[in-house]
Amino acid sequence: MKYVLTFIIALTLVVSCKNSDKETEAKNLVKKSAPEKDKSDFGFNFSDFNVVQDTVRKGDTFGIIINKQNIGERKIHEIVSSIKDTFDVRSIRPNKAFTMLRSKDKTNKLQVFVYQPNDLMYYVFDLRDSLVVAHKKVRPVSYKRRVITGVLKGSLSETLSNAGVEANLANQITKIYSWSIDFFKLKKGDRFGIAFNERYINDTVYNGVSNIEAAFFEYKGKIMYAFPFVQNESSGKVEYYDEEGKTMKNFFLKSPIKFSRITSRFSMNRFHPVQHRWKAHKGTDYAAPRGTPIMTTASGVVEKTGYTAGNGNFVKVKHNGTYATQYLHMSKILVRRGQRVNQGDVIGRVGSTGLASGPHVCYRFWKNGVQVDALKLKLPTGTPMEGRNKARFMKMMEPLKRELDSIGNL
Repeated sequence: MKYVLTFIIALTLVVSCKNSDKETEAKNLVKKSAPEKDKSDFGFNFSDFNVVQDTVRKGDTFGIIINKQNIGERKIHEIVSSIKDTFDVRSIRPNKAFTMLRSKDKTNKLQVFVYQPNDLMYYVFDLRDSLVVAHKKVRPVSYKRRVITGVLKGSLSETLSNAGVEANLANQITKIYSWSIDFFKLKKGDRFGIAFNERYINDTVYNGVSNIEAAFFEYKGKIMYAFPFVQNESSGKVEYYDEEGKTMKNFFLKSPIKFSRITSRFSMNRFHPVQHRWKAHKGTDYAAPRGTPIMTTASGVVEKTGYTAGNGNFVKVKHNGTYATQYLHMSKILVRRGQRVNQGDVIGRVGSTGLASGPHVCYRFWKNGVQVDALKLKLPTGTPMEGRNKARFMKMMEPLKRELDSIGNL
């Protein structure tokens, strides 16, 4: 009886294990056979094609990419001719994305080619019929408004990055305030507030900062506001103004370099770091990594370019009959004598040519033919707002200012 009972228990375990194996196998079968969720983009269901997604490599052309699909040069010529009114194949650039949708049969024939010059736009070339059809498409875009406020805990870009804002916002802010704020003199603890819009593709994919609606910065104990406004509605040109309607744009930029630091100021008696003797230093030194862009601080005409043992590679710009500026120790000169330059144009790159102990630009400033300290000079401002637009500006600005004041506890 003992042996019979043991046999029954063993048989039960074997049957149970087999049933368990069958259940597991059935579950696995169901899992494997369950169709994957279809992915769609550009108006096509990817499950209907063999999909290849890649980026344009250096040296690639439209013809090179397409020819790898065994289409033949004659067909490529037909395609180029068919799409020329919609797309110039010469505009294809390296590192841009493209997608190829190929048939699922043995031929693996190219059916559709999609080129994406940027995140918002794409071109579809439909090769499924004898007549190639090309379409330019733009993805739907939405905007979400954000208002942030805080205190500087490092550089502006670092502070904004810690607030979860893309670095480009710092560049936009710097450009707006470049005539009124010397960003080298911002201090930790200075307050700021910014109202801006962020762009999203298909409501989900973040695509950067679209525009700034209003901003304030604490600078040297003073609150400085900035509001965008279009004075000439026919031109649509946006300029920035303070809370009184005064333009933020002055005749000169505060600095020839973004995000740098002053290492030596204008002085009639400075110890020269290379010559090791006391002498006048009639300029302001801005240290920055080699290759950093150097901008002309005001519009004008390039008066001189060249090289001297002391100045290294330099550019001098004449702005009008009163003012001129010079930029020394460049690693590379990017303009020529007689060239017209606009405020903010890059005229060279930071270097250490001539008598320089490290990469920097020495910024020199002339007024009526005499070298002066640009940091102490009261410089001319830009054009004030036209009176007939003042009321319209104030009506637009006031609620934005109240919002900034409330979040910044001003």
